[in-house]
Amino acid sequence: MSQPSRPLSPHLQVYRWQVSNTLSILHRMTGVALSVGALALVGWLLALAAGQGSFLQFSDLFRGFVGQFLLLGWSFAFFYHLCNGIRHLAWDIDRGFDKHFARKSGLFVVAVAVLLTLVFWGVALAGGAA
Repeated sequence: MSQPSRPLSPHLQVYRWQVSNTLSILHRMTGVALSVGALALVGWLLALAAGQGSFLQFSDLFRGFVGQFLLLGWSFAFFYHLCNGIRHLAWDIDRGFDKHFARKSGLFVVAVAVLLTLVFWGVALAGGAA
């Protein structure tokens, strides 16, 4: 049976790439990253419950470059997902849908997420002393 030749749904050929596309994809990616991070957190808690040896062995995974990079990424994912979720809540009450405001608020969300991540790691690496 032959397939009738129908046009494809217009998406990439018709629409220009915009900030909102990127932020939507980033929101989904950070959600997935947070899910993986939750599994790592559960593993850390299980290692803690299993005793000092298991805890130290598991903690060593996050002391190297890759582990620190993952922790940095998960903290950015947390702050971005939080801030963008608040932005989506504003949209749910019909605020901020204007095209120009939505673009500016999206860039603001990214800037705030980066700032919160830097502040969080600054405080964490300083030992929490202010």
